[in-house]
Amino acid sequence: MLISTTENIGKDYEVLGEVFGVTTQSRNVVSNFGAGLKNLVGGEIKGYTQMLHTSREEAIQRMKDDAESKNADAIVMMRFDSGSIGNDMQSVVAYGTAVKFR
Repeated sequence: MLISTTENIGKDYEVLGEVFGVTTQSRNVVSNFGAGLKNLVGGEIKGYTQMLHTSREEAIQRMKDDAESKNADAIVMMRFDSGSIGNDMQSVVAYGTAVKFR
């Protein structure tokens, strides 16, 4: 399925509606402890980076599943939104507009 962050994809289409995928994930206690130590000295916290990467991929897949349930051919104007829940959870949403080619 074509996913684009732009509206113009070079094809004529009809809009089917909004689609989205959401996931919320957290790191385990050991990872949180390691991240706390890393916070003292600075630098990238690779465990959290991986968690966000995994969350984005999961959110995209769920958005695709939503679009497929509407018989969409593509998703345009795709965006991400994310936010923290508490101190150790991260929620990621992928959303866009499902379209059907004419």
